[in-house]
Amino acid sequence: MTDAASQPLSKVRPLYWSVRRELWETRSVYIAPPAAAAVVWCGYLISAIGMPARRIETLKLDPAHQSIVMGEPFVAAHAAITLTVMIVAAFYCLGALFNERRDRSILFWKSLPVSDLKTVLSKAAIPTLVLPAVGIVVTMVAQAVIFLLSTLILVTAGVSAATPWTVGSVAGEGVVLLYTWVTLTLWVAPIYGWLLLVSVWAKRAPFLWAVLPVLALALLEKLAFSTTHLMGLVVNRITGSYDAAFVTAPAAELRAHGGMPQLGLDKLDPGKFVTTPGLWIGLIVFAASLAACVWFRRRREPI
Repeated sequence: MTDAASQPLSKVRPLYWSVRRELWETRSVYIAPPAAAAVVWCGYLISAIGMPARRIETLKLDPAHQSIVMGEPFVAAHAAITLTVMIVAAFYCLGALFNERRDRSILFWKSLPVSDLKTVLSKAAIPTLVLPAVGIVVTMVAQAVIFLLSTLILVTAGVSAATPWTVGSVAGEGVVLLYTWVTLTLWVAPIYGWLLLVSVWAKRAPFLWAVLPVLALALLEKLAFSTTHLMGLVVNRITGSYDAAFVTAPAAELRAHGGMPQLGLDKLDPGKFVTTPGLWIGLIVFAASLAACVWFRRRREPI
């Protein structure tokens, strides 16, 4: 019988348990998105007071506009949960490597047989893998609850709860949801890399070190050249995944929909996304940031 202690550790196990450790220590990862969904449900219940009358007016519209109006609560739920996930991811990255130096737990973690590379990768996995997965599941549950609530309210009021959606269209929305989260995560990855780098480098106030240099450079550019390229680049990196991953809707269509882009299978453009130079430049920046995090963690002492 082979002694288990003499067997080499699996290369995956240390990384797996490092990710588990991050989840144990960071409860906001799995608390904040459901909390956002709960807020959306509360708002939806308040708006349900006049729902039967609004549904009667909606049913007078053509099917295309019916789908847009009926889909607004689902889009709002998706937007609220996405924003929450991005905020949680940003603050997690800022504290991921800084907090272990501040509370001196880095001395304990460095005593374990887990390399700096695996430690950094486990922390990078939270905003790029775990939080998007949580966001997808919570969004699907939130939208399902909204659908059930609306059906119950309308049937109770004696109003038709029929929708222009079919099983195929619902499955298509699931594909769109998954595609949206994947492209968004890949697009904002360099921001997560930058925040992790600041977290491992800063001796205090990582939030200020992450934000103030960017604002100072943007202000210097504005005063010196009367341009806003840097700020435009930052804003595009935060909000530009839609333009890079989807067929961009004309401005007139966006105005007709209240500025809210209507996403569907016909709007997906993965070929455009994977051939966008900004995607690959961002991923290179992300990889370089992680490499710098590994280098700094090997040399950083407790604060």
